[in-house]
Amino acid sequence: MSQHRASRSRRRGSSDVPSLCVSVPRTVRFEEVDAVRFMWHGRYASWLEDGREVMGRAYGISYLDFRNSGVVVPLKLFHLDFHHPLLYGQTYTIHAELFWNEAAVLDFEYRIVDEQGLVTTTASTTQLMLDLQGNLLMEPPAFYREFCAQWQQGKVVCRL
Repeated sequence: MSQHRASRSRRRGSSDVPSLCVSVPRTVRFEEVDAVRFMWHGRYASWLEDGREVMGRAYGISYLDFRNSGVVVPLKLFHLDFHHPLLYGQTYTIHAELFWNEAAVLDFEYRIVDEQGLVTTTASTTQLMLDLQGNLLMEPPAFYREFCAQWQQGKVVCRL
C-alpha cells in the first residue's frame, strides 16, 4: 500500500461522520480516446472534476458557492490509479465521495466503474481553501462551517 493510501485511510477512519457521495453516469466519447480506442489518460482529471461539480451542486458547496464567499479551492494533491482501460462507446459511472475533515480542505475519493461493475480507476484529490489573495485559510468560510454542522448532525447524507 502506498503511503498516500495509508494516510487517506487513517483520515477516513478518524471520524464518525459518514462520507457524502454522488454518482455520475457517462459514456466514453470519440474525442476522449487515443489511437487504440482506449480512454486517453489526460481525460481522467476532467472526469473526476465532473464528480466534484455534481457533488458541489447537489450539496450547495460548488465552486461558485465558495467563490461567492471569497474563497477558492485549488487542487493540492491528485492521485490516480488505473486498473482497467475504458474503450470508446463504453458506459461507466463516476462515484465521488467527500470525507469529513475538520481542516479547511476538501478530501475526495473517486471510483470509476464500468457497466459490468468492474472498477477501472480509483483516485483521490485534496483541495485547499484560500482567500481571493491566495492566502491559506486555517478554517473554512462560514457557509461551509454551517454546511459541516448540518452534515455532522446527520441532516446532510449521501445521495446515490
